[in-house]
Amino acid sequence: MKVIAKEARPEAAAKETYTYGDYLTWPDDERWELIDGVPYNMSPAPSSSHQKVSGELFKQIAVYLTGKTCEVYAAPFDVRLPKGDEADELIETVVQPDLLVVCDPEKLDERGCKGAPDWIVEILSPQTAAKDMKIKRDLYERVGVREYWLVDPGNRTVEVYQSGDGGRYGRPEVYAAGDRVKVGVFPDLVIDLAAVFGG
Repeated sequence: MKVIAKEARPEAAAKETYTYGDYLTWPDDERWELIDGVPYNMSPAPSSSHQKVSGELFKQIAVYLTGKTCEVYAAPFDVRLPKGDEADELIETVVQPDLLVVCDPEKLDERGCKGAPDWIVEILSPQTAAKDMKIKRDLYERVGVREYWLVDPGNRTVEVYQSGDGGRYGRPEVYAAGDRVKVGVFPDLVIDLAAVFGG
């Protein structure tokens, strides 16, 4: 996924910031995210290794959540993150995490999720690493995502951030292929990274 600043949109010269209302008018065959009004292009499509990692993580999480209130979703799935009680069309942040878990059914609607998910997983690629590690980490901390995972298929590692005092993320725990990771928001869920990274 390639990060392109707002100048990539044809109408960029006329606007300083964009909203979800603008986002809804963009072509369906393009994938974009909006973070604080700035559009980021999410092309090219994910690699096969990215998809394998995403699929295995989704499978382990979905099996655990069977029969429970919380639900797991995979990209493309819009997550609108309002600053307050503004109308949908005025929201300036819309992201598409690789995986997300939502435990409050009131946040779900036909457009996706409105409000912070409980757990977000982003799978790094060379094109998205900087955005995922800094811009999105800061965003997810700010809006109250309780747990954030950065999965690096290339290095076969996972960084786990959990909200602590005052909702701030502490230093991440780092895990490697072969580790079994206990999920903070679900203490009885353990993710098998050997399966995630293919042995």
